[in-house]
Amino acid sequence: MSQTRRIIVAVVVLIVLVGLVLGIEALRRGASQPSAGAEATLTPGSIPIYLDGQLVAGFSPQDLETMDTVSFVDDEEGKTQEGWLLRDVLLQHLDPDQLQPDTPIAVTSTSREKSAELTWAEVEDPANWVMFDLSGRGTLKLVSVLERLDVRDEWVQDVDLVEVGSR
Repeated sequence: MSQTRRIIVAVVVLIVLVGLVLGIEALRRGASQPSAGAEATLTPGSIPIYLDGQLVAGFSPQDLETMDTVSFVDDEEGKTQEGWLLRDVLLQHLDPDQLQPDTPIAVTSTSREKSAELTWAEVEDPANWVMFDLSGRGTLKLVSVLERLDVRDEWVQDVDLVEVGSR
């Protein structure tokens, strides 16, 4: 076998090996990424968002720090409540077409066995101030000026679940 033939065979073997490695890596990457319709995965401490019973996203108080904050003064004690609109949090993870005015939204604290049931129309209206506020313990509480959420006893503290639709 001549020197030229050995070089050609070596180059062909090298090309086949590189192609094999790239092909295997492409398959591994494809297998590790969730396919369309697969449920999202949560990081520890995240609050899950379910849409029609399927997990679509999760967020933590730290994720909200990049969002615009809003505030209002509560009527009960005259204290400023400052945080992030639930509307903005949902729109970061959901398509607006998935939300109709009568779409039900439940915000729950399983540790406190408390929940607030709202509609998208109520959440979307900025005058209702439906928002997450950071508690002194670093957890989120749902506050609002809506009649059924306008005093501290009605707020949902230690929020750990958001469900949209299918109620």
